[in-house]
Amino acid sequence: MNKHASAEIKAARIQGGVATDQRHDSAHKHVTGTAIYIDDMPEPAGLLHGCLGLSTVAHGTIRDMDLSGVRAAPGVVDVLTGADMPASNDISPTGRHDEPVLAEGKVEFFGQPIFAVIAETREQARRACRLARVVYDEEPFIIDVWDIDRRAGKVVTPPLTLKRGDAAAAIAAAPRRLKGSMRMGGQDHFYLEGHIALAIPGEDKDVTVISSTQHPSEVQHMVAHVLGVPSHAVTVEVRRMGGGFGGKETQGNQFAAIAAVAAKKLGRAVKIRPDRDDDMTATGKRHDFVVDYEVGFDDDGNILGVDYLYAARCGFSSDLSGPVTDRALFHCDNTYYYPAVQAQSAPLYTNTVSNTAFRGFGGPQGMVGCERVIDEVAFAVGKDPLEIRKLNFYGTTDRNVTPYHQKVEDNIVHRIVAELEESSEYARRRREIAAFNASSPVIKRGLALTPLKFGISFTATHFNQAGALVHVYADGSVHLNHGGTEMGQGLYVKVAQVVAEEFQIDIDQVKITATTTGKVPNTSATAASSGSDLNGMAAQAAARAIRDRLRDFAAEKYGVPLEQIEFLPNRVRVGNQEIPFGELTQQAYMARVQLSATGFYKTPKVRWDRDKGEGHPFYYFAYGAACAEVSIDTLTGEYMVERVDILHETGRSLNRAIDLGQIEGGFIQGMGWLTTEELVWDDKGRLRTHAPSTYKIPLASDRPKVFNVTLADWPENHEPTIHRSKAVGEPPFMLAMSVLHALSDAVASVADHRVCPRLDAPATPERVLMAVERLRREAAN
Repeated sequence: MNKHASAEIKAARIQGGVATDQRHDSAHKHVTGTAIYIDDMPEPAGLLHGCLGLSTVAHGTIRDMDLSGVRAAPGVVDVLTGADMPASNDISPTGRHDEPVLAEGKVEFFGQPIFAVIAETREQARRACRLARVVYDEEPFIIDVWDIDRRAGKVVTPPLTLKRGDAAAAIAAAPRRLKGSMRMGGQDHFYLEGHIALAIPGEDKDVTVISSTQHPSEVQHMVAHVLGVPSHAVTVEVRRMGGGFGGKETQGNQFAAIAAVAAKKLGRAVKIRPDRDDDMTATGKRHDFVVDYEVGFDDDGNILGVDYLYAARCGFSSDLSGPVTDRALFHCDNTYYYPAVQAQSAPLYTNTVSNTAFRGFGGPQGMVGCERVIDEVAFAVGKDPLEIRKLNFYGTTDRNVTPYHQKVEDNIVHRIVAELEESSEYARRRREIAAFNASSPVIKRGLALTPLKFGISFTATHFNQAGALVHVYADGSVHLNHGGTEMGQGLYVKVAQVVAEEFQIDIDQVKITATTTGKVPNTSATAASSGSDLNGMAAQAAARAIRDRLRDFAAEKYGVPLEQIEFLPNRVRVGNQEIPFGELTQQAYMARVQLSATGFYKTPKVRWDRDKGEGHPFYYFAYGAACAEVSIDTLTGEYMVERVDILHETGRSLNRAIDLGQIEGGFIQGMGWLTTEELVWDDKGRLRTHAPSTYKIPLASDRPKVFNVTLADWPENHEPTIHRSKAVGEPPFMLAMSVLHALSDAVASVADHRVCPRLDAPATPERVLMAVERLRREAAN
C-alpha cells in the first residue's frame, strides 16, 4: 500500500455505526416474505410432526386414558405420555417441580397437554389427537381471584412484602383516607409466529433443537434435564422469532422437550407447531391482577401513606409468577414518593394455564394500580389528576427512596412531564374539552397525561450477564454472535452497530449470525429490556480485544508508537500512512495474530435481598410520559383515540429509527391490553377467547388519529451503559396508561367530575357504557 491513501478511502465514511438511523437488518425480508422462520426451513428427510392432546376438564384426576384409537390412526408413529419422558417429566423454570411436560394422573386446567401424537404429517397428528378417550373424576376449580379470599388463597410461590415506614399509622393519622379495589385483565401475546420447535437427532446423546425461544440456554437445560443428558449434548439455535413479548421466555420449553424426546426415541427429526387455538389455550399469558388499596392523604392531595395488595391469577404452577408479582410491587410507586408504604403480593393458584412473562413483566400492573390511587385522591380533593401526579413526584435531592429502599438518583420526570405538558398544549386542550363536553350531550371527550419510571435490570441478579463471540476474517469481514435473540425488536442490528463502531467499518461488513448455545454458552433470556445493554457491552468487549491486538501488531510492524495508530472509517492510520482495514487484517493473519475473541459483561451495582425486601435491584430507570385524548359515545360506550403525544427518553439512542418503532409498537400493544384485549373463561373453565375471531388485538383503525412521538434528546444515561443508551423495549408499553385515564376522564364528565369512575381494565366499550350508567345513577343520588 502506498503511504498516501487513495482519495476514495479518504472520503469514505462509516455506514451504520452507533447513533445512526439504520433499518432493521431483516426489514426488507419481512415485507417481501423472504425472512426464514422455522416453518420455512427445508424439512429434513423423514421429518415427523407432533400434536398435543389437551385435557377437557379444568381440574380432576385421570381415571382412565384409552389411547388405542390414537395409536391405530393413519400415519401415527408413536404416542408419548408423561411416563415416556426418559429422565424427568418436569420443566419448571424455577425448580419448584410443579410443571409437568405432560400431565400424569391429575390435570389442573382446561387445555393442559396430557399426551403427544407423533405422525407422518401434521394433519394426521391433529386428527389422531381427537380419538383419545379420557375419563376424569372432576374436582372443584378456581378461575378468578376476584371470587376468593385474596389474603388467604393458595399461592404458587412465596409472596413478597415491601415496607418503608409505618403505613397503617400514617393512613390512620391522615386527614383523609379512602380504600378500594381495581381489576385489570390479562393479555395473550398473539405473536405472528406461534410456538414451534424442530428437533434433529444426532449421534450418541446429541440433539439439535431449532426453537422459537427468547431463552436458548433455558431450552437447552430443560431438554437436557428431560432427556437425562449433559447440557453439552443439546444445541439450541434461534435465528429469529416472529414476535415474543415474553411469551417465549419459558413457554417454548414444553414444545422443545417433547420434540427432542420423540426425535431421540424414533431417530427421526420431529417438528411441533400447534395451531393458533391450541397455542392460545395451552400457553401462558400476562397475569391479570386485582389490586386492593388504602391511602391516606391531606386536603391538598399529598399522599401520606399507602397500603397495597397485588393479587395475581397465576395459574396452576409457579412458572415466572414469583418475579412477575415481585416486579409489580417494584412499580407500585411509578414516579411517586410515598412517605410510608406497605405493598404485598399474592401470587394465587388458579385452575388456568400458568401465566408467564409479558412485556413489562408485572411492571404495567404495578403502575396501573398506583395510578388508580392518584385518580382517587384527585377526585376526592377536586383537582386535575395531573396536579396530584406532579405534587407527589419523587424529588431530585430528597423524597427519593423507593419502597424497596433504592434511591432514585437519575430522576428527570419533572422535566419530561413539563416539556410534554407544554408541547401537547395540555392546559389549553383541557379548557377546550371542558367547553365541548358542556355543550355535547352524547359525545364526551377526555384527556390525561401520565408519566412513567421503569426499572431496568433482571431482579434475579445472576441473569444480568451476557457473552459474545466476534471473529474477524483475513479479508476484514466480521462474524458476530451473542446470547441475545431477535424477535423483531432490532437487537441484532443494534449490536452489529456497536461492533461496526469499534472497528470503524461499514455495518454491511458485520455478519449477524443465529443465536446458538454452541457458540455462546449460559446466556440470559432476551427480556427485561436488557438485550442491548447486556449483549452490546459483551460484543463491544470482544471487538475491543481484537482491535487492541491489531493496534499492537501495527505498532510493532511499522515501528510507530501506539498513540499514532487510529481507526478511521474503513481504514487505520498508522503513523503517516493509512491502510484499509481489510489489508491490515490480512497482514495480521499472516503474522499469526489472533483475530477472534469472546466478550463478557455483567451489570454492576445490582443487588437484591428478597427476604428483607431491600436492595438495589435496578441499574437505572427509564422515563417517559404520554398525553392522550379520547372521545366516547355515552349511548353505546364506543370510543376513539383522537390524539396521543409521547415524550420518551432513551439516553443516547443507539438507533433512533428502531427506538421510535419500539415506542410506537409498545404503546399500541399496551393500549390493546387496557382497552380491547379481553380473556374470557366459561363456567367449565374453558378459555373462550382463543382465536382471532374472539380475541381483539388493536386494528390499524384503532391507532390514534394523531400520533406524535418524540425522543427526549437532552438526557444521557448517568450510568456507563453501551454508548450511554437506555433500554427501550418494555417502558413504552406503560405509556398506554394515558388512554385508560383519558377514557376515565371522559366517563367522569357525565357526573361533572364529582365521582371517580373506577374504570377497570380492559376498558372495553361495554365497561365504558356500564361506568357511564353507574356514574349517572350515583350523580342523581
